Amino acid sequence: MLSKWFPTVFTILFVIGIYYLVKYILDKSSKNRVEDSSLLRTILLLCIGLIGAIIIILAIPMPDSLKGQVTSLIGIVISAILALSSATFFGNGLAGIMLRSINNFRTGDFIQVNDHFGRVSERGLFHTEIQTENRDLITLPNMMLATNPVRVVRTSGTFVEGVVSLGYDVNQNYIKETLLKAAKNAGLGDPFVRVAELGDFSVLYKVYGMLKDAKTIVAAKSKLNSEMLDSLHDAGIEIVSPTFMNQRQVAGTIFIPKKVHLKTEVAESEKAENLVFDKAEEAESIEKRKGNVAEIQTKITELEKEMKSTDEHSLLEMRERLDKLQRIRDTMKARIEDKIEKLGSDS
Repeated sequence: MLSKWFPTVFTILFVIGIYYLVKYILDKSSKNRVEDSSLLRTILLLCIGLIGAIIIILAIPMPDSLKGQVTSLIGIVISAILALSSATFFGNGLAGIMLRSINNFRTGDFIQVNDHFGRVSERGLFHTEIQTENRDLITLPNMMLATNPVRVVRTSGTFVEGVVSLGYDVNQNYIKETLLKAAKNAGLGDPFVRVAELGDFSVLYKVYGMLKDAKTIVAAKSKLNSEMLDSLHDAGIEIVSPTFMNQRQVAGTIFIPKKVHLKTEVAESEKAENLVFDKAEEAESIEKRKGNVAEIQTKITELEKEMKSTDEHSLLEMRERLDKLQRIRDTMKARIEDKIEKLGSDS
């Protein structure tokens, strides 16, 4: 009687052994790799687990008719699970794979999906996390990013936009000159102005300027708006809404606030930008460190190949270089692991 269960027990031990052997190999290889292999690891272990469970069930001693019914039931259950989860769990997983293959944005990039704007702080199989300008974290399902347009701010530079509506009583060339001056004072390059809309009571102007450092986009927009206020008021151009102009009863009065000279200049601080996007900044730093480790690993691999065909005279020097590169790689990987652990605990 017990001999009938020996194949089943052997199959269970074999499947468990294969699962943990593959897991050990993947964990060991991930330590020597810098790129993120968690996606492939999860998919591979999940497939091995599912196949192993089916093999164990089929190895249980039972009549052939019952075994056929169990096999059909397993097929129906798996089909039902895939069908029910295709819109959520399974769908987000496929969307995550698609986003990784397209790779249109990376950790640390500014993106906008519908009304959500922020800096990417984490990319997972089922979700993407962004950090907003309020330092809050928003988790977006990958299906949302796969089915909606994603605006990615280019790291090489982007045009910052400022919008203002002014009355028809001011010449447009004078306004354009003033807005161009504001963009230059805000530190933006290649500025230009567009007349966006001719309204019933006012004209909508948009001024653009190139921002080289995309990480400071939030502060740059605020700086541009501040310079637009100062430049327009210094030029004697009034900024008021049509409702206010229609209702005011004060004749001949121009509503421009007086300039106040402060003892300490109010300026946007880059430290504030780093505090707002601290997790995204740290995540981007980790990705860059991984890239540096990958370059060192490439050098180590090339040096090991070169050592196989070199003479004894140069071998000692090459071994010293190899040991030095390996120490640097191990130190950097240890620091990366510490940063990842700290980043996870701070979330």
